[in-house]
Amino acid sequence: MSDAGGPVLCTLAELEATGCREFRVGSGDWPMKGFVVKVAGGVRAYVNRCAHVAYPLNYLEHRFLSHDGALIQCYVHGALFDKETGFCVAGPCSGLSLAAVDVRLEGDRVLLAPGLDPEELAARWACGPARVTRTGRGLRCCRR
Repeated sequence: MSDAGGPVLCTLAELEATGCREFRVGSGDWPMKGFVVKVAGGVRAYVNRCAHVAYPLNYLEHRFLSHDGALIQCYVHGALFDKETGFCVAGPCSGLSLAAVDVRLEGDRVLLAPGLDPEELAARWACGPARVTRTGRGLRCCRR
């Protein structure tokens, strides 16, 4: 989906079933994969990559939350992240955070924030775990 205001990542109605929704931005073989999560008073979006070893957080489509829906859960290692901040509150990456993606609400649609280029996001985040390095500021894709 796309819109003159930026790519539409999902609608609020699509968040109702699971509280979160996967999305992809960028073209070609390596789009950036992320997800939107419903929080009190709005939404947040993150790159679909665990802060621990850079694997995708989910096994099942649109499933990113703990059983009670209170936290984001990595289904590879069990790490738990705060939905509002992406900060790891338990697990092997304790103290690290998920990479946030700036979004905005326009009516019932969740869009990339103005000024974000989907192709640049894909170039920065789309590579696999073997091509990700840890820096002092978090994880970085080395496909530059």
